[in-house]
Amino acid sequence: MISVVSAAIVRDGALLVVRKRGTDSFMLPGGKGEPGETEAETLQRELREELGCGLHPDRLALLGHFEAPAANEPGCVVRAAIYRGDLDGVPVIAAEIAEMLWLDVEGEEEPPIRLAPLLNRHVLPALRDVVA
Repeated sequence: MISVVSAAIVRDGALLVVRKRGTDSFMLPGGKGEPGETEAETLQRELREELGCGLHPDRLALLGHFEAPAANEPGCVVRAAIYRGDLDGVPVIAAEIAEMLWLDVEGEEEPPIRLAPLLNRHVLPALRDVVA
């Protein structure tokens, strides 16, 4: 089991998704915690590493905890704590991120890009319920 904390950042009906170098699937920004870190601390550190900015700490809201097959590690399951939040700056690709884009939350059921199972099966449906 791989445990991660990720951010669901929605702006004007679009969700920020990233693709890491050497991978095919888009996913939410975030990552694995370090010993002693809270989920909020992990999220802030990972976002600053990946996007060069963090989230407004007073606007974090837990969307949920979800499990799905890991996108980039065959045979593994990822368990993610997903938080909604607003960026405190302008995101810029950094660290291991190869690509970043804004995905229409209310758009096509099957977007034209490959999405991580966690994002496609759990996060997008949960966001559609919240945004609707």
